[in-house]
Amino acid sequence: MRLFIAEKPELAKAIVDGLGGGIKKDGYYDCGDDYVTWCYGHMLMLQDPEDYDPKYKNWTLDHLPIAFIPWKLKVNPSSKDQLKIIIKLLEDSTSCVGAGDPDPEGQNLIDEILEYVGYSKPCERILINDNNTKLVQKALDNLTPNKNYVGLYHSTLARSVCDQLYGYNMTRLYTLKAQEKGYQGVLSVGRVQTPVLGLVVRRDLEHESHTKSFYYGVSGIFTFGDCTFQAKYNVDETDPIDEKNRLLDRAFAMSIKADIASLKATIEKAATSNKKTSPPLPFNLLKLQAEASRKFGYKPEQVKNVTQALREKYKLITYNRSDCQYLNDEHHESASAVLKAIGETASLFSNAINAADPSIKSKAFNSSKVSAHHGIIPTEATANFSSLSEPEQKIYLLIARAYIAQFFPPYEYAQTDLLITCGNKYFSCRSNVPINQGWKALYKNDIGNQEVSDDDTNLNSDLTPLYVGQIGECNEIEIVDRETKPQPRYTMDTLLNDLTRVAKYIKDPALKKSLIERDKDKSGEHGGIGTSATRDTIISGLFEREFLTENGKEIISTQIARDFYSIIPDEAKYPDMTAVWHQKQLLIESGNYSHIDFINELVEYIQEQITNINANGLGDLNIKVWACPECSKPMRKIKGNKGFFWGCTGYQEGCKTALPDKNGTPYRTNKPSLKPSEQYKCGSCGEGLIRRPSKKKYFWGCSKYPDCSQSYPDAKGRPIYPTKKVS
Repeated sequence: MRLFIAEKPELAKAIVDGLGGGIKKDGYYDCGDDYVTWCYGHMLMLQDPEDYDPKYKNWTLDHLPIAFIPWKLKVNPSSKDQLKIIIKLLEDSTSCVGAGDPDPEGQNLIDEILEYVGYSKPCERILINDNNTKLVQKALDNLTPNKNYVGLYHSTLARSVCDQLYGYNMTRLYTLKAQEKGYQGVLSVGRVQTPVLGLVVRRDLEHESHTKSFYYGVSGIFTFGDCTFQAKYNVDETDPIDEKNRLLDRAFAMSIKADIASLKATIEKAATSNKKTSPPLPFNLLKLQAEASRKFGYKPEQVKNVTQALREKYKLITYNRSDCQYLNDEHHESASAVLKAIGETASLFSNAINAADPSIKSKAFNSSKVSAHHGIIPTEATANFSSLSEPEQKIYLLIARAYIAQFFPPYEYAQTDLLITCGNKYFSCRSNVPINQGWKALYKNDIGNQEVSDDDTNLNSDLTPLYVGQIGECNEIEIVDRETKPQPRYTMDTLLNDLTRVAKYIKDPALKKSLIERDKDKSGEHGGIGTSATRDTIISGLFEREFLTENGKEIISTQIARDFYSIIPDEAKYPDMTAVWHQKQLLIESGNYSHIDFINELVEYIQEQITNINANGLGDLNIKVWACPECSKPMRKIKGNKGFFWGCTGYQEGCKTALPDKNGTPYRTNKPSLKPSEQYKCGSCGEGLIRRPSKKKYFWGCSKYPDCSQSYPDAKGRPIYPTKKVS
């Protein structure tokens, strides 16, 4: 019996269809001589330090570095029942076929199971990036030996092990050393999360250190025949300009106005050409998260969860965690059926679907550009639109509109470029006049989308009648005082998009090139960090650890994040480490480098960091420590049932001080002290009294309450003791 192990249930079903069908059993399909089973993502996970030894539950510098080579795997608790089925099927099989996604993680996901059970029977590999039956059947005819991919497996395994070792050791190291200074939180470190934090910190520091300066925009209002329009002054290299070719001298700008206002002008160049623009590509997860953030303010993790429901609960969209925006050519055959399903689900697209032409094949249909998965598009399934939540409706409509746009003609327009002389100065302008709105008709109300909006420097005037040599005049010269703007702070959509091109921040040219080369076959990725499936989780983690906060739509680094950033080495706060690891992973894949050597080298690096920080401390780490108002010991932030509060670290010594949290700091109210009085004593037990507030006034109660419940009325800050009777 040959056993196929698919990465996910829908892929297993696609393989069954490709094999000609089968009978579904408990956790697998019976297809005669072939059985097909499935995983739910990673069925196994690396053991945590406390799994090796319970002592590692307690964080101490003496335990560092934590490094277990060889490492061990444990069963993912949510997958244990399905894993038992897979293991039993492997025992009964004569051979198997790994059907993980055609990417490094897909290879690792299946191979780690085979290694876990010690599988030694023949094993092949099938590469499927689309569940289209024809493509699956084609893949079934092209199985290859799984041993051909052992380098890919070892490369990905090494990266996974190194990520764990780096994160555990560096997080404990920095946290414990910071706690020696009184800090009570966790300083989390990760190969991906720390460079992401670095992006935000650097952007904030650059924004806040910006020095305001001024420059001047000069443009002329010209009339040629019946056309009156504005053209921008073309600076000369001898003009007083900065590196961005901006005029810096207002007096010079005024001299242009004085010299050429009301002079005759001549058209030196006039060129008109018809242009076409293709529709935006279908979404991948990151592009969808960025667009949903821009339009609706949705968080990335929320968008991922919504798409998960649209895919699994309603079957309305294809695989939702894709990093690709292209579609296989074979998908074009299903266009009519998919468009019909969209119309039945979302009736507001009925007119658009009637206007769509399923025979149009946009540039999105390109099998050569499809990676492990194709772009996110609607399926042929339908649903009652009103049964979807508002976020599900909005996300589905975004995905559906992008798909419908593929079957509209290109946007066509006439582009006219003019060069004008006036006096001895040059001016230029460009006009775009629509010829056919095409797919843009679907986006006419979508203001702000950079992919579909025109250049705001373009004119809408029709300048096509103008010709070279035509004489006109300059009616007026306009001078606009402009202020330089700081680099804008990140928003969720700009941060997500920047994560796809972090290579530009790497200082070493060779490393930068390496990271860009890694993504050469990925649409929308230009040397990125993280993956579509993990970036939202990483960003959410930075918010949860209070490294990041939000001000409206702006993402801002907190003070602790900046303090932390100031002491970590460059290789941790820039994307360099990912680039270095990628180079080593390529060597592992080719068989020219051992994955064990890679891991051992990382352990050596970690040991160097531990030795250095133990010897020199954390340098100028100036972490704000909040002292307890009662005993002066550091306070720490604690998450309770009703939110965060601050508790004294001296609680074991008897200090029970607790303060509410206000904007990340302990908040001291102006309530009166509740310390026992030295002057006023309880008449029953002799202990000090405490002045306590009630609903309308104060009273005095025994400090030994509830053991002693004696109380007295208050009179201007003094207890009223009962009058003794005279016998």
